[in-house]
Amino acid sequence: QVQLVESGGGLVQAGGSLRLSCAASARTSSISRMGWFRQASGKEREFVAAIFRGGTTSYADSVKGRSTISRDNAMNTVYLQMNSLKPEDTAVYYCAADNNYVGSYDYWGQGTQVTVSS
Repeated sequence: QVQLVESGGGLVQAGGSLRLSCAASARTSSISRMGWFRQASGKEREFVAAIFRGGTTSYADSVKGRSTISRDNAMNTVYLQMNSLKPEDTAVYYCAADNNYVGSYDYWGQGTQVTVSS
């Protein structure tokens, strides 16, 4: 069982930046993949970014070039740095973890709200 706690959300103006954090109860160095997802009001949850055990990263086209996912294994924390934020980035952001490399994620955080004002 892996518990995940997100933090770092808030209200920011368009063009601004935020860094989301996800603290894990397990060693992130041993977790196969960790990811960020988001869900805007009235929409389905969508993939944002992922980082795999070996360090490989993956991004949704909508955030590519504006966001960076990283991992601090000493702190058992995964980060999502988001720059040049747009109003359409407004959503609840969720951290997820899984011990497999494919398929659905098994563990989810409670989410943190990101609101980007125009």
